[in-house]
Amino acid sequence: MSAIDASTGKTRLRASLERAASRGDPSIGQWLEFPGYTLARTVASLPGVDWVLIDCEHGNIDDAAMYHSVAAVAAAGSSPIVRIAGAENWMVKRALDAGAHGVMVPMVETVEQAQSLANFAHYPNPASFPTGTRGAGGLFANASFNLSPPDYLRQANDKITIIIQIETRKGVENCEAIAGVKGIDALFVGPNDLASSMGYFAFDHPKIPEVQEASAKVLAAAKSKGKFGGHFSLSADDAAKRLQQGWHFVNCGADVVAIAAWMSTEMARLKTMSGETAPAEP
Repeated sequence: MSAIDASTGKTRLRASLERAASRGDPSIGQWLEFPGYTLARTVASLPGVDWVLIDCEHGNIDDAAMYHSVAAVAAAGSSPIVRIAGAENWMVKRALDAGAHGVMVPMVETVEQAQSLANFAHYPNPASFPTGTRGAGGLFANASFNLSPPDYLRQANDKITIIIQIETRKGVENCEAIAGVKGIDALFVGPNDLASSMGYFAFDHPKIPEVQEASAKVLAAAKSKGKFGGHFSLSADDAAKRLQQGWHFVNCGADVVAIAAWMSTEMARLKTMSGETAPAEP
């Protein structure tokens, strides 16, 4: 499968989001915290993976590794999303110039931040996006879209997907206005930081009513403005629950979690099979 739909020219990310919104068929992805072309290609090649998020905020992925991972994911037929470390112009530029189909920006709280990010991400176009400020010097991005450099420059504004993370109390308060900003395509809830901003322990978010109510408000805001809503998950069970709630896109795992869980399980099984007692959890 190609990362670009041959008939429409849409990225797999955008096509899957539109499919989710129109038919309820979800857009499903995976999360990368580790660097490496081969790892990114392997995860992106898994059946049913529409997109792979390359985490440059909390992951061990520097600028060069991000470029390699973006290329690997796109070549394997999934859409690369880059989560940048903060709402900085140069970070948006680097992710898009690497060929990312989508950029996720953490900790956005105001309309002004969202508008600045939309401007950073879009080339200036007098007719469609006069406030765009993206520089036109990149020569790598076009390959991820199966376009020539001139065609990428002409079409990029319509093909990229800009995702705003809502993960603070203030962000929730402003989420409807943020969703209404031109050039912002989706809102995505980061439940751990959202819980922390409300004074709770981050990992308790699934059982905190206030966090769940805030998440529902974000989803409603996205839908009210014709935008997409996404939610972070680390298991099929939680992801399925989010989809039943009406979210358009979710992940259901992360590389570091999957590796640790699988290896620890197999280690414990081997200890049992060999007659040894498995070590206690720390």
